[in-house]
Amino acid sequence: MKIAVGVATCGRKAILAAMIDRLAKQARKPDHLFLCPAKGDDIDTGRLRSAPFPVTVVSSSQGSCPQRNAIIDAAVGIDLVVFFDDDFFPATNYLAETEALFEADDEIVVATGEVVRDGILGPGLTADEADAALAADATPFPVPMIEDTHNAYGCNMIFRRRPMLANGIYFDEDLPLYAWQEDVDLCRRLRPFGKIVKFNRLRGVHLGVKAGRTSGVRLGYSQVANPLYLVKKRSVSLKWALKLMGGNVASNLAGSVNPPSYIDRRGRLQGNLIAFGHLLSGSLDPKYINRM
Repeated sequence: MKIAVGVATCGRKAILAAMIDRLAKQARKPDHLFLCPAKGDDIDTGRLRSAPFPVTVVSSSQGSCPQRNAIIDAAVGIDLVVFFDDDFFPATNYLAETEALFEADDEIVVATGEVVRDGILGPGLTADEADAALAADATPFPVPMIEDTHNAYGCNMIFRRRPMLANGIYFDEDLPLYAWQEDVDLCRRLRPFGKIVKFNRLRGVHLGVKAGRTSGVRLGYSQVANPLYLVKKRSVSLKWALKLMGGNVASNLAGSVNPPSYIDRRGRLQGNLIAFGHLLSGSLDPKYINRM
């Protein structure tokens, strides 16, 4: 089985280099690493020469969807594409467990793992904190548990490439830039072709680095526009979208009173309100954030 790791990156040269250093310690090395930067200076190409696996840098327009699609197209001959965020540190057996999982069940089309710690929920984690969390999690290792799940978590997603190509299913490039909820959309469109699972032996830490993320106002707009767009294209249910939107708007309202320094709650709330205004006027469109 040929396994490639794909990373779409933007404005995080140092943490990407640290992530690649951890990838080099995998017990089962990737057969290829594909990197797609948003900008030409997002990657320290000198550091790539020492990687113990082939590395290809591909180009595309900026945005997590077109960047990941470029990787999918570039991964000719690859069976599994493992998408890691540039600030996700996988446990050293992640790819070995991935191979075993997909070889054991041909019906699995998407898999995701267990995030041991997630810095996105706070100010973010340092590389040392992530390494310490992985070291503490290493023993005892959990008894294998595979469960059906609604979608993969965007920081660590594994896709069987063949059903994607056979059915023309790619990331939706009408979800621009950060492309909030693009992981859910792609997974739900792949669901008719096989299983989507969460495997507890695929483990890692998401640092939640704040650099390179979209602005609060843009994200707030996407928190309303993107779920409703997915409802319209029938990849998710209205119930799911309303629950997601309601939770985020409520968090932004409450958080705007005394916002933490690491989350722009007021900016997100402003984006929410702009989106609701567009909804009422009939002009709601995820691509509007390109003009914000």
